[in-house]
Amino acid sequence: MKTSRSFQAAALTAVLLGSVALPAMAETPPNMLVIANRIDDIKTLDPAESFEFAGADVSRNVYEKLVNFDPLDLEAGFEPQLAESWEISEDGTEITFTMADGHVFASGNPVTAKDAEFSLRRAVTLNKTPSFILTQFGFTPENVEETIVATDDKTLVIKLDQKYAVSFVLNCLTSTIGGIVDMATVMEHETDGDMGAEWLRTNTAGSGPYKVVDWKPNESVLMDLNPNYGGEKPAMERVIVQHIQESATQRLQLERGDIDIARNLSPEDIAAVKETDGLQVVDELKGRLMYWSANQKNEMLSDPKVVEALKWATDYAGMSGSFLNGQYTVHQAFLPLTFLGALEDKPFSYDIEKAKAALAESGFPDCGAIEISVRDAQERIDIAQSLQNTWSQLGCDVSLIVGTGAQTLDRYRAREHDIYLGAWGPDYPDPNTNAGTFAYNPDNSDEAGATGLLAWRNAWGIPEMSEETLAAVTENDTDTRKEMYLALQKEHQTVSPFGIMFQQIEQHAMRDNVQNFISGGATTAASYWVVTK
Repeated sequence: MKTSRSFQAAALTAVLLGSVALPAMAETPPNMLVIANRIDDIKTLDPAESFEFAGADVSRNVYEKLVNFDPLDLEAGFEPQLAESWEISEDGTEITFTMADGHVFASGNPVTAKDAEFSLRRAVTLNKTPSFILTQFGFTPENVEETIVATDDKTLVIKLDQKYAVSFVLNCLTSTIGGIVDMATVMEHETDGDMGAEWLRTNTAGSGPYKVVDWKPNESVLMDLNPNYGGEKPAMERVIVQHIQESATQRLQLERGDIDIARNLSPEDIAAVKETDGLQVVDELKGRLMYWSANQKNEMLSDPKVVEALKWATDYAGMSGSFLNGQYTVHQAFLPLTFLGALEDKPFSYDIEKAKAALAESGFPDCGAIEISVRDAQERIDIAQSLQNTWSQLGCDVSLIVGTGAQTLDRYRAREHDIYLGAWGPDYPDPNTNAGTFAYNPDNSDEAGATGLLAWRNAWGIPEMSEETLAAVTENDTDTRKEMYLALQKEHQTVSPFGIMFQQIEQHAMRDNVQNFISGGATTAASYWVVTK
């Protein structure tokens, strides 16, 4: 299988480059960036719907936002982008943005406040998975015409349902759903009142550095320069992201010179790259967490003592010290390190006797059948197999259901899993980005369809904790807010059906001539337009 996929990847490169496959030790063209990554989770290119890791990478390079991050200075926080400035009303409930000049969509249409109005209204009205990032401020399909208003081509006013910390609101606008689309182009492709949703699923209409010219699901994404981009012209005029599943194949392609960057190498392959002339490895602490979660619709898994037993029967140190070595550090709270209020406590360790004792106190002392739903990615399969091994020591009959990223997410969002094993990354650099999904679920009904909330996906109804989460997001004193999140996470560690295990350290393997590749840290997604070779 590896030989076959390697051949397919090389052939794909040849097709996209319009040439024969590159020979051994070749180099990609100096104005082209070729990346190997797992992109089988991309379900759509529409910023109003995209809510997956690889899709966020595409969106970051195609769509500009009112405010955004400089990839070369992420620590500076959000900065003006499409909005050159903003003012806050005295009562703190209105933000008035003044649009910057010089931003142009790939179509040639100038970016105006009307486009921003349309894009944000559209995201709320379509009500797709990530819409909660905006609707948490009181926006609804019924009120957006009054609460998100472009008073002219240069001015956008958004009216919040209450006063929030301004940094919280602006951080939310840096998320993928904050991408501003070309209203005229999108509406030219509207079908049956869908606001262009079907067309934007496979096409792009942004003002960012690139435009997507070809997307083959589970195979590749091809991006070319936006000829009307208002910023400095990127050195990389074409970006190709290939879906290559296996670490060994990515490493082979890198060593041959067929690709510039490999993003999914195993610790073993990383070690080999470090010993290879012409290659380099760059470590980057990400905000991505690896966790498992238990569906509370499952009677056995809704027993707190069963969940506690599974947490004690997880070999955190064993995994991080072996097949995850150097790429994941043990972390057991829902806020990643570097975020305000991140909790460093690690209350659980692998202790099979404590696990057995907890299970004995449960209503299911003999355990039972457990299915782990997991994406077909090597490190996740390895984690799932470790859980299968250690949980089986409790008498549990553990089996794995393996699927593509999209298949696994569909099952998870439909609340059809027993245990889901996967990753979660912040949507914006505010603690509510994770608190508002791990610890917030005010309506646990199936009808709520709150697929953006991990607590809802696991059918975990938590009205009181949801109130605590809301209280933290409206607190303006930073120190007080930090303490609220620390307390919330300690409670979450004790009572939640989430087994948070690791925080990712992404190791980028790349040719040594590649500079300035930033995958987004704990803050945002990958930025291709600053890369040079």
